[in-house]
Amino acid sequence: MSSDWKKVWILLPLLLIFMAWFEVTQDRLVDAVDVTIESGFGSSQIGTSLQNAGVIDSKLAFKLLTRVTGKSASLKVGLYHFEGRLSLWDVLKKIERGDVQRFHLTVPEGLRTQDILQLLADKTNTTLKDWRLALEELLPGQEWEGKLLPETYSYSKPLKPVSVLEQMITAQRSIIASLTTDRMDAERLRIIASIIEKETRVDHERVLVSAAIRNRIQIGMPLQMDPTVIYGIWRRDGSFSGNIRRKDLSADTPWNSYTRRGLPPTPICNPGAASLRAAAAPADVSYLYFVADGTGGHAFASTHEEHQENVKKWVRIERKQNRQRDSK
Repeated sequence: MSSDWKKVWILLPLLLIFMAWFEVTQDRLVDAVDVTIESGFGSSQIGTSLQNAGVIDSKLAFKLLTRVTGKSASLKVGLYHFEGRLSLWDVLKKIERGDVQRFHLTVPEGLRTQDILQLLADKTNTTLKDWRLALEELLPGQEWEGKLLPETYSYSKPLKPVSVLEQMITAQRSIIASLTTDRMDAERLRIIASIIEKETRVDHERVLVSAAIRNRIQIGMPLQMDPTVIYGIWRRDGSFSGNIRRKDLSADTPWNSYTRRGLPPTPICNPGAASLRAAAAPADVSYLYFVADGTGGHAFASTHEEHQENVKKWVRIERKQNRQRDSK
């Protein structure tokens, strides 16, 4: 063999290595595009999806790179966003990291579990059935009400309802675990917090409402709190008109705190962290009563006489507001 051919055979592997290195590290400009990597996709299918989307030039090069580096089994499913100058190596590392697109869902405080599930279905373009089945899987045979923590949560696609709901359940359990004592178990805490959540949205009032609940229970006084009546009607009828009437107060349900003493059998909504904390640590006050004060908050009282004066003030404020509304 001539010396020239020997030089070719020596240089050929170096040339191939250089070409491979160039293919792997050379940047290419990628227009903004999303690519979904489904469960069960191998490196060949992933490479095809990336090439079809214009993220890479060669699906074969992607497949070979994953094989050579031993990363075929570590590529993660999800929805990926690609944009800008990217090399084949950049693309591979992004998928290996699982750097998927994240989406966010905000669940407000005070919703019933049924309403939370419907909200999640609407926000994610999925069905209510999907979410109900997921919650049944997580809480088989258990009461659903009051066990989800309202908060902002993130998720990736393809969406797994079980994963989102598990976050909500775990987040609430974590808070409750830091609050419960020998004197108060988790379910009792949830129930009290759910009433607080429905009675006030003013942060500093939560511990005052909590105190009123505690004080009434201690002396055996009915809670007589309208949200429990409303929830009982909803559980009984599947709906509520929106206007609580005098006859509703005497219509007995297990949740009606006018007709039954003590706490309702279940929470009446899903309380937020602030209400859970207030339920665990009521204020050291003697309040038994509270009524709206016209400012969005409440006037609290320790005696029935004080309460009646506050009620009279509220009635005057309400009448004035109604007159002003009617005159417009």
